[in-house]
Amino acid sequence: MSAIEKMFSSYTFPSGVEVKNRVIMAPMTNFGSHDDGTVSEKELSYYRKRAGGVGTVITACAFVTPSGKGFQGEFGAHDDSMIDSLKSLASTIKGEGAKAILQIFHGGRMCPPELVPNGEIVSASAVPAEREGAQTPRELMEDEIESIIQDFGHAARRAVEAGFDGVELHGANTFLIQQFFSPHSNRRSDKWGGTLENRLRFPLAVIEEVKKAVNKATNAPFIIGYRLSPEERENPGITMEDTLTLVDVLTNQELDYIHLSLGEFFQSSMRDKESTTPIIEMIREKVNGRTPIIGVGSIYAAEDAKKAFSSGIPLIALGHELIIDPQWVQKMESGRENDIETELDPTAQEQLVVPDSLWNAIINSPGWFPIKKQ
Repeated sequence: MSAIEKMFSSYTFPSGVEVKNRVIMAPMTNFGSHDDGTVSEKELSYYRKRAGGVGTVITACAFVTPSGKGFQGEFGAHDDSMIDSLKSLASTIKGEGAKAILQIFHGGRMCPPELVPNGEIVSASAVPAEREGAQTPRELMEDEIESIIQDFGHAARRAVEAGFDGVELHGANTFLIQQFFSPHSNRRSDKWGGTLENRLRFPLAVIEEVKKAVNKATNAPFIIGYRLSPEERENPGITMEDTLTLVDVLTNQELDYIHLSLGEFFQSSMRDKESTTPIIEMIREKVNGRTPIIGVGSIYAAEDAKKAFSSGIPLIALGHELIIDPQWVQKMESGRENDIETELDPTAQEQLVVPDSLWNAIINSPGWFPIKKQ
């Protein structure tokens, strides 16, 4: 089977959900929701524009509790009053023929204080992130940890009720689930921290709670995936050794997939400069077919995607490229590879249907996206 044939063959996740192809829209924050956490019409238009070709859309992250809101203009899954809003998002995506997965998260110490109750940010330990202007979070008490775990379960139940086909647990990009796993942000001495085994306790408890909530809410097949960042720059920080242990444990959790968060699909370790083996190869070897893997990272041109599929990874996610060219999948499928746009046209916001806040962030962040010179 060629890479293109593989790309456009259907795929069935372990839970039994079948998708029409193996291309996924990656979760990307778009800063476009209303202040009350409801999804805006602009966001619905943005997803509608991009959901027609891919087999699956993983949404931007939705916060599971008010203390976890990580971005201005982020939609919420923190209360039953959000179900109708989430329903409009799920039905918009599914109306274009894609499966809809809601990414759920808590921002932890990465939350802007102005977005959370009383301006109080929380985390596994009272250790600030290593970034300019970072504030020191308050260490969560044990009953609060248990409460947040339940909040993830409630958010997953709301996703079921809103008509989503699955949820993705956001254990990547330095947010709360990752903060519990990280030796930098988790310096606890109780059962929630210290040893690697204890640092795994929170992510595993969240998975267990979400599975329990989903099983109670529906008998139908429902996707549960987990996203992770393989390494951290901080010291002490997450190493590849830590992550290979995490991945090994995750394969025993009956998940539908493990989704890697990488800047480059074939990048090697940023901590171990002597290692030239791509991280995705290390993880594929460790997983050894036990759980599907989603690979991602700087896939723009047709050749990038073909090379990614030739690696043996069953599913790929496109992020930036689907903002640049919402018709990427349709062009690939119909043999119009040469028509694919790989640089953002800075004059095409209206045509590309991108919310103002996201568009302004892209245009004002040099190097974030490849931008066509005018």
